[in-house]
Amino acid sequence: MTADFTGWHVLAEFGGVDATLCDDLERLESALRESLIAAGVTICDVVHKKFDPQGVTVLALLSESHASIHTYPESGDIFVDVFTCGSIGAGASKAVEHLRDRLSPKDVRMQVIRRGHGSQRIEEPVGAGLTRIWDLHEIIVDTRTPFQHMVIARTEQGISLFSDDDRQSTEFSQVTYHEAMMVPAFALAEKLEKVLIIGSGEGVASQMSVEAGASLVDHVDIDQLEVELCAEHLPYGYTTDELTAAVKGEGPIKVHYADGWDFLAEAAEAGTRYDVIVIDLPDERVEDAQHNRLYESEFLSRCRALLAPGGVLSAQAGCATMWRNETLKRSWNRFHEQFDTVVQYGSDEHEWTFLFGRNERMDDPVQAMTDRLVTLPYRPETVDARALVRGAIEPYALRV
Repeated sequence: MTADFTGWHVLAEFGGVDATLCDDLERLESALRESLIAAGVTICDVVHKKFDPQGVTVLALLSESHASIHTYPESGDIFVDVFTCGSIGAGASKAVEHLRDRLSPKDVRMQVIRRGHGSQRIEEPVGAGLTRIWDLHEIIVDTRTPFQHMVIARTEQGISLFSDDDRQSTEFSQVTYHEAMMVPAFALAEKLEKVLIIGSGEGVASQMSVEAGASLVDHVDIDQLEVELCAEHLPYGYTTDELTAAVKGEGPIKVHYADGWDFLAEAAEAGTRYDVIVIDLPDERVEDAQHNRLYESEFLSRCRALLAPGGVLSAQAGCATMWRNETLKRSWNRFHEQFDTVVQYGSDEHEWTFLFGRNERMDDPVQAMTDRLVTLPYRPETVDARALVRGAIEPYALRV
């Protein structure tokens, strides 16, 4: 298979076709031939079979691959399969469309599958019965770390990171995502000297914290291989040299390859306190998952205990869309159990919602955040005062 090989495979089901037509070999073969010629493909040979007592199969051998129809007169169904490759790849769809016009089915169901090196894809779960398909133009990394299946690939959104089929970040949207997670925390915190990042393997959150004025950033991630591969291949976040320095503790960012749970226990024993703590992990699952424990009440309580006065906990809290908001509802309830002040931020240009908790009660936290925003050393690209005000309005499902 050549590097630039591509093809289109169309599977179609025609329902409600006249039963007599479904059993008419000559008309079906003629319809298939005419449809293929109209689509611009080259027919090499055609074979057929008439079944007893009824039913027909017609198979065409093409220069570009093959096409076939198989009929069930008793139910009025015709199953169509057309695969074409090369420069005429889209001819498969055209052939099926022409065949549809000639056979006049009442119902049509079509599935188009891209094949070849350019056909690699990830189906990202979005909600019950829903997936989002990512076409991968080039796979850069495809490996199983000790903790996850990791893919780094070139997509229409630039170089992108996937974990267990979930998109984690893309070159196109990562600034919007990371600013939605970090900027409200910077604006809500009373001061910004020490920051703890749990997860966020790309390193962007750590770098933003330093730009915002933090003198110490402890970055904790259990998956060393993922962090190293991100530094090597992603055009955002740590470079390999920056990561090496951070692992050695040379500079304000210190990378720790450790379990977040264990790191919190060690920090508590040492009496360490942080102005901002960030939980940025693969999405909490509705079903049981090992990393869910890092979203649950006990973990939040441990984080809360490590906050300095005026400190803020930031956490990726799920999605506000009604077809996948179960984990957001869970996070909302947990934060309100733990903190006297809770602010949400839903980015107007990204689907994720983030929650921010502060131990001290504040009468108007959003106003305080908008006032503080203009004084931050970090100048956000995607968040301003109006965005903070709008993003702090909770979805209806949370308010009720």
